[in-house]
Amino acid sequence: MKSKLKILALIACSIILLASCKKGEELNTNEPVDNDPTAPAQVSNISVVNQNGKATITYTVPKDPRLLIVKAVYNLSSGKQYEAQTSYYNNSLEVAGFADTDEHEVKVYSVSRSGVLSDPIIVKVKPLTAPIWQAFKSLKVRDAAGGYDIMASNPSKGNINIMVIGKNIYNEYVVDYDKSIFTNLDSVYSKIRGLDTNVHRFGFFVQDRWGNKTDTIYKDIKPIFEVQLQKSRFQEYKLPGDPPMWGAVSKAWDGRYGWEACFTQQIAGGNGPHTVTFSLGVSAKLSRIWMRPYAEVNPLRYYYLQAMRRFEIYGSDNPNPNGSLDQSWVLLGSYTITKPSGLPYGVENDLDKQTAEAGFDLPCDLSAPKVRYLRVRCLENWVGGTGLNIDELTVYGDTR
Repeated sequence: MKSKLKILALIACSIILLASCKKGEELNTNEPVDNDPTAPAQVSNISVVNQNGKATITYTVPKDPRLLIVKAVYNLSSGKQYEAQTSYYNNSLEVAGFADTDEHEVKVYSVSRSGVLSDPIIVKVKPLTAPIWQAFKSLKVRDAAGGYDIMASNPSKGNINIMVIGKNIYNEYVVDYDKSIFTNLDSVYSKIRGLDTNVHRFGFFVQDRWGNKTDTIYKDIKPIFEVQLQKSRFQEYKLPGDPPMWGAVSKAWDGRYGWEACFTQQIAGGNGPHTVTFSLGVSAKLSRIWMRPYAEVNPLRYYYLQAMRRFEIYGSDNPNPNGSLDQSWVLLGSYTITKPSGLPYGVENDLDKQTAEAGFDLPCDLSAPKVRYLRVRCLENWVGGTGLNIDELTVYGDTR
């Protein structure tokens, strides 16, 4: 029994000693692997690819066992110094944050496992137009119903912030983060709503995470008056040429979502564009139509089957009863729905679903006359046909 206890005690001591050694090793992980003061070999065969607001430096990694990382040190036009680094496994690194197209000097170092730097290699880079300036030069702001729209191009897909400034209670311009845009999409389109019809003055500029920013432009915004049309006045107005439906078209404005509460057409009706017509119950100069597609279940998919991908909306105050899409109708808008993720048909991510669930705001031609009837014409749905579905819609305009 005593011999067994001695063995157990020895095992316990061994475990404690091993744990202590392990702990000691962990405490020293941030120290250099060795204290060799020799500088590592430099990289060679350097080439540069200039890009929008940045440059990629490619090189040949030296066969030096002391090498740990390669780093670049450079200054932006603001005077701030930045570093970019990568391990010896890679043969390129990126220097970014440039807001101009001037030539910049970059110092490229090899760094040893002991933290010793080689002599620098001087590299010249000359970045292309920065994303903030691409967006700023294409920036457009226009009055819209209940607010305004912001549009810009960001072809290099840089991470940009389109900042909106307005006056506070002290009459000072401050950033309104709720109205500002933070994006890396190549096409920017933001709709600001909820403003009255008074004149509002806002400023707009573009900035990035390095502190670079453009000039500021100021614009007086005068939102267009609109109200939500009362859905209780909407009525079905079936015309010749409108294909058969599953259920009443009134399900498109009943305030409910999902199967049994959505409007959808039967596939029958020919190969041409499918249409559906209804009355607003009042004449109005329309400003926009909000529409949400019906989501197929198992799993939930919005960009699927008869959900509309390309379509048109027409308006009329006195349509031809024979169903012809003639001069009695005026085109209010042509629309194309895009899937934010760009994923293949039948595959959707959370962003796709959130976007569809929020519905699509469809602006109407503000130069169009008042209309009393609407006709939706599907040119292509997501499965490639022309049948259509609408889970819910809301119409806005001026009935005065």
